[in-house]
Parts: sequence; C-alpha cells; structure tokens
Amino acid sequence: MPTYKSQFIQAVQERGYLHQCTDLEKLDALASAKPLSAYIGFDCTAPSLHAGSLVSIMLLRHFQQSGHKPIVLMGGGTTKVGDPSGKDDARKLLDEDAIAANMAGIKDVFAKFLTFGDGPTDAVMVNNADWLDGLEYISFLRDYGRHFSVNRMLTFDSVKLRLERDQPLSFLEFNYMILQAYDFLELARRMDCSVQMGGSDQWGNIVNGVDLTRRVISREVFGLTTPLLTTASGAKMGKTADGAVWLNESLLSAYDYWQFWRNTEDADVGRFLRLFTDIPMAEITRLETLAGAELNDAKKILADAATALCHGEQVAKTARQTAETTFEQGGLGDDLPRFEIVRARLDEGIPAFQLFREVELASSGGEARRLIKGGGGKMNDAPLPSEVHVITSDDLNGDGFIKLSAGKKRHALVRAV
Repeated sequence: MPTYKSQFIQAVQERGYLHQCTDLEKLDALASAKPLSAYIGFDCTAPSLHAGSLVSIMLLRHFQQSGHKPIVLMGGGTTKVGDPSGKDDARKLLDEDAIAANMAGIKDVFAKFLTFGDGPTDAVMVNNADWLDGLEYISFLRDYGRHFSVNRMLTFDSVKLRLERDQPLSFLEFNYMILQAYDFLELARRMDCSVQMGGSDQWGNIVNGVDLTRRVISREVFGLTTPLLTTASGAKMGKTADGAVWLNESLLSAYDYWQFWRNTEDADVGRFLRLFTDIPMAEITRLETLAGAELNDAKKILADAATALCHGEQVAKTARQTAETTFEQGGLGDDLPRFEIVRARLDEGIPAFQLFREVELASSGGEARRLIKGGGGKMNDAPLPSEVHVITSDDLNGDGFIKLSAGKKRHALVRAV
C-alpha cells in the first residue's frame, strides 16, 4: 500500500474510502501543506439519511480529524430537480414544505459526527437554495450553459444508463449535473472550497464541477469519490428486508440500529470496522483475524462503535445490554420495541398473524401467516402452533408482557392497557 504525505489521503486509502480522484498526487501534496475545505451534498428526499449515507458522513469526519474544514451542503435547491444518478425512474418531486421538513430531520445527524462552529476547521452547513433559487434562467444559461457539452453529458453514467434502458429522462433531471457543477463553483467562490467528494455514481457530476470552476474562475479544484458499497452477499448498503436503516432514532430504534451492525456478514466485518468506526487500524487488523465464536465479539465491537457514533455511548451500551439479555439470557430487554393493546381486545383474543402485523413484525397478514407457518413466529420463546392461534391476556408472562419473536433477531413486547 502506498504511503501518502497527508494524514487525510493516508486515512482514505487505508480505510477503503478511495475510489477515484481527479489528481490524487497533487491533492495529497496540497492537503499536507495547509488546511483545505471540502464538501459533500445531501439532497432532502426523505426525513432522515440512512446507513447508505454513512460512507460520505464518515469521510467528512476523517477530513475534519485530519485538520481540514468540512462543508455539509444541504440540497434545498437541487432536491427540487432530482438527481438521476443510479435511478431508473424520476424521483418524486417534493414541494417546499416537504423539503423543509426533510431538511430539518436530516440536519441533526451531522452534529453527532462533526464538530460545528466558527473555528478554521469547524464544520459548516449551507443550503444550495441560497444561490439556486435566485437564478435567472436566461442569464444562467448564457453564463454557464455554454461551458457544457451535451455530447459529453450523454456519456456520463447518470444519463447513459437511463437512455440505454429506455427509461425516460426529463429535461429537468438532465439539468441536475449543471446545477451540481454550479454548486462547486459557488462554494469555491464563497468559501474557498477546494474539494468535492461523493459516491462513485457522482463522478460525472463532480468532474463537471471541477471543469466549470477551472473555466469560469481559473482555479484548480479536485474531485474524490468513494466506492459504491454493497454487502458481501451483494445487498445494497443501508437496506434490509425490513426497509431502510435510518440514522434518526424516530424512524429506527437504537436497538434495531445496533442489531443491524451486529448482524453484519462475516466477510464484511473488517471492511465495516474500517469504514464506519474510529477504531485504530492496528486494532481492526487484529479483530478481522478472529474466526468462529470470536468473530461475534468483533461484530459486537462494530455494533457498539457504530451505534455510539450515531446515538451516543450510553445508548449503545443499553442496546447491547438489551440484546444480551434477550438472546443470551432469555430475558426481556428494556430497549425492545413495546406495543400497548387494549386489555378488552386481549381478553377476547387476537389471531397470531394479525397481532404480528400490528406490532410490525410483519408488513402484511400474508407475510405473518407465512412466518408462523414456517416456524419463525414465536410467543414467549415458544413456537406458535398455527397462524390463527388466538393470543389472549392469559399469555401475559410474569413481567406483564407477551414476547413475540420473528426469527431469532426481531422481537416485540405486547402489554395490556
């Protein structure tokens, strides 16, 4: 593995963040000589980011830890257009209120990973609506549209793949890469930003920004991308069979977040320790050599560290204690999802498949029936005899709960009120 001059590029290389760079040698030299500013953009398409965004967030974290200034760019403007990168269909267009609500939900996450303030390396957050909303279209096209070749734009994956699949690409979406390039130019002007970073699907957009900044203000800036991440089995990072792994606790409990990392595939443990924790490389090298039952200890360390970053150390500790109580000691963890059912309903009785759906252990009655029929549905740690078995208040245990389980790793507690 090559040795780099700057702490940042060295960390990026050894932890697995580096995929492409417009001029790695020159960026490395510059980063070793003085503090730089770099940005990553996050569109406001949902009320929370999910684990798929963590590579970008952690990249900004390492950038700051290396003595540089991270810029978090909220896409209040570009969300109105929709990024076609990696999409077969156009994104649903959101109105101003929905974008503002999503942005509010997203903002709080970054304070857990970055230090914000007024210091030279403190992170800042900006909104591209501040400059995009006020653009005059004709003037913008005359000043900046002439710097873009449609022939070249058609070669970038975000456009080419949609056209090759005969998927419609609106003129609105086609403009997205021009707006993202303009973001880089504006941040170079306003905040002396030298680097744009992002996933490899953003490479074309990033290169356009590098070129536009050079053409308009004769300044050299840099682009750096991370690999698009999938699990060892090929699944998309940040998604599970149950849905997105949200970073906001209002959408996904800290316990379920801890469990997501604890359930990491064996082949991914070392890679995820590098990408999603601050654990020193020497310790990671030791942990990824573990095998068998010891590898489960490494997974718990991964879950502890990742959850502590996102939700705090005490919350991570509680999540682990809940998991150990539930799985290793057969008890009822304090942090398990809890649901209240009116006692009169429980006294009368509820079919098992219906209750499983109500407590979100299945997304539909059909899924619940299949789960229980297949032996994956349990009540108070015992298999249910059938999907139509009636669960009543007589099934409340000594703690006043009914424990329902979907497989070995998903549980819910039902209490009568």
